[in-house]
Amino acid sequence: MANKSLAKSPEETTVLVTGGAGFIGSHTVVELLDRGYRVVIVDDLSNSSEVAVERVRTIAGLTEDDERLAFYRASILDREALESIFSNHDVDVIIHFAGFKAVGESVVKPLEYYWNNIAGTLVLAEVAREHDCKNIVFSSSATVYGEPEFIPITEDCPKHTPTNPYGQTKTMLEQILTDLYIGDNEWNVVLLRYFNPIGAHESGMIGEDPEGIPNNLLPYVAQVAVGKLKCVGVFGDDYPTPDGTGVRDYIHVVDLARGHVAALDWMGGKVGTGDAIGLGSIAGTAAEDGSRRGVGIFNLGTGTGSSVLDVIHAFEKACGHEIPYEIKPRRAGDIAENYAACEKARTELGWVAQYDLDRMCADSWRWQSGNPDGYKTVR
Repeated sequence: MANKSLAKSPEETTVLVTGGAGFIGSHTVVELLDRGYRVVIVDDLSNSSEVAVERVRTIAGLTEDDERLAFYRASILDREALESIFSNHDVDVIIHFAGFKAVGESVVKPLEYYWNNIAGTLVLAEVAREHDCKNIVFSSSATVYGEPEFIPITEDCPKHTPTNPYGQTKTMLEQILTDLYIGDNEWNVVLLRYFNPIGAHESGMIGEDPEGIPNNLLPYVAQVAVGKLKCVGVFGDDYPTPDGTGVRDYIHVVDLARGHVAALDWMGGKVGTGDAIGLGSIAGTAAEDGSRRGVGIFNLGTGTGSSVLDVIHAFEKACGHEIPYEIKPRRAGDIAENYAACEKARTELGWVAQYDLDRMCADSWRWQSGNPDGYKTVR
């Protein structure tokens, strides 16, 4: 069995984006279309909206019948649907976002998380292999590092057992995809690890739209700013950090989307050396056309951390008014700081995050203020 070439132009390349109607997925589709790729979105809309797909078309200047973008409402667990999609489209590479992602929910619904995230990826990979598509970018998470052994975290940092089923699925899937290459050296796998994507497209048309009360800091702050929630809880102000609050790595979702697109150039042998840099990376023998084989692992981030209060104050600047917050006791398991080093992504992918915290918050506010009820907002 062969594998599709990625040593060709974007215009000749079809990318299947699972979870492409979601927060990161929709922004990645915009960037792919801007580069000239043909895109097929597969999303079951369990945690997303078809409105996002419609707005992506608007941002990209596409009509509903433009063949450069196709959308299928389907689960990656649905083998029959995937078979039909791969038969209808000559898919060259997969960017895989689809998966349940709420940490707290995963603790009370482990079966659902393991079934959807693990089994779904196995079905996806099997159908893709049957259609000679063995190129996959897995949108993983820096949660696989657990409590890191050093800061900033490089790709040489050992992984530790995650503390929740969501994190476990990321760790397991990284191993599964690595094993696919070990068992069949035609596979071309990239694992991308990152922490906290925030921000929104500069148009204000697409952004993060969490169900219910947000689990993550920035969307919670945004909903307090717009008046949907009363107060931000700050868990701990006695950490050994400049202002006493926890420090984390935040990345603009557009920068993150561009990182996923940059991975395609690397997989096609167009940038970087392809050397095995970092724990778990494997440099295989490239195809005759230069398409890479192996497992590439990259951290994506800004390389600097921002505290909880940094985020709140930056958002105050963006929205033009104070945001109420309350200091609360530390949460069990939280650590003082957590952020990644991204030198490998710079040298191998040619990728560097462009946007700072102020820009992240300004774009988030534009989205939230224009869409207070997310994609349910009546325009």
